[in-house]
Amino acid sequence: EVQFVESGGGLVQAGGSLRLSCVVSEYPFPDFSIGWFRQAPGKEREGVACIRSTDGSLGIEDSVKGRFTISNDNAKNTVYLQMNSLKPEDTARYYCAVVSNVTPSEFLNMGRLGYAFEYWGHGTQVTVSS
Repeated sequence: EVQFVESGGGLVQAGGSLRLSCVVSEYPFPDFSIGWFRQAPGKEREGVACIRSTDGSLGIEDSVKGRFTISNDNAKNTVYLQMNSLKPEDTARYYCAVVSNVTPSEFLNMGRLGYAFEYWGHGTQVTVSS
């Protein structure tokens, strides 16, 4: 079973920064996208950012483009989400997830389409105060 250790969440003022980290126990598929989705109370899951294993292509949700950056360290089985210029609307629980055989665009739209992410962690809370 794939396990995740997510960290880096917290309380920050608007305009501040946080860096989320996700250590993954294993990559269960040769072709997968790994990244982050978030969910605020009463709202649907929203894909935020992801990286595809096969070619390193990236997906970034429009609402966070220019503010969030995703990166990974394969030697450490770790993926990062650098979040800058945070806004109150970024407040949510952020989850690290892995999905097989999807493009970054498909990963980002899974929440909107009602599809379940195959593997995900317990999440880390990000709260941005105004």
